[in-house]
Amino acid sequence: MDLVLDELKVFSGNGHPELTQAVCDYLDIPVGQSEAFKFANDNTFVRILENIRQRDVFLIQPTCAPTNDNLMELLIMIDACKRASAGRITAVIPYYGYGRTDKKDQPRVPITGRLVADLITAAGADRVLTIDLHAGQIQGFFNIPVDELTAMPILTNYIKTKEISDLVVVAVDIGISKRARDVAERLNAPLAIIEKRRLGNNDRSETLNVIGDVEGKAALTFDDEILTGGTVIHAADALIDAGVTEVYCCATHPVFSVEAPARLAKSKFQEVVVADTVPVPSNKRNGKITVLSVASLLGEAIYRIHKGNSVGELFNI
Repeated sequence: MDLVLDELKVFSGNGHPELTQAVCDYLDIPVGQSEAFKFANDNTFVRILENIRQRDVFLIQPTCAPTNDNLMELLIMIDACKRASAGRITAVIPYYGYGRTDKKDQPRVPITGRLVADLITAAGADRVLTIDLHAGQIQGFFNIPVDELTAMPILTNYIKTKEISDLVVVAVDIGISKRARDVAERLNAPLAIIEKRRLGNNDRSETLNVIGDVEGKAALTFDDEILTGGTVIHAADALIDAGVTEVYCCATHPVFSVEAPARLAKSKFQEVVVADTVPVPSNKRNGKITVLSVASLLGEAIYRIHKGNSVGELFNI
């Protein structure tokens, strides 16, 4: 092991300990010893169980459901490390909760994505490492360095192994079209876009139109996350109606609601490919869902940050 790693400490919250273990396996170091639990009064308690004075500390905690519990636990972990005199604290947030609330799109509503950024900074984090933010401007909500990774190479490399002929990549809405275009370039495929209109604040959307030539092709829908599955399922239906021969789905964050796996199982998708930025327990998996690990991506980024090397060069290959 590189001796520099002796100063590196990686700790896990309760949000995704399996991913933390996989990251530490990649780095060939043990998971840092800590405990985090709730008292009978519902207050969260965190304790670091080993010396981290002047160490380079990384805290892995996606702020997925239960979002508020995981977020509060992350903030308390940061504070505990700060008060234990950690040399540097990096909040590793594979999935950034509240990322959808990134702007005022209605009167008298919050920008919670900015509020969460302020909380993480105020708690004492020195930098943030995350994967595929819902909106790029979230990086600007922070006054500390933010490294945003992307699971796109992992997802597209898997799709390449399928050797799907006559493929077209489909952005499920106009907002994700830039990232979908990058996916299309990696797969050497054309791009189409689903035009949709969101209906209120109840996670429902209405698919309107398919923009692009998709007839007779195999389609790969792309989005940053799946919650209820409604958006991608409606997109699949619209594509089949437009003459697509088969449909695959690709997304980074499987933020599955309770009903999402069953809905995806009954959908017209051949396969739904996601990353493990949030836990996908066995009861949320079915024959159509494939989960790919981001442990090596996070592990390599953590190693590069620790060594002072470029993180961006990860994606120049």
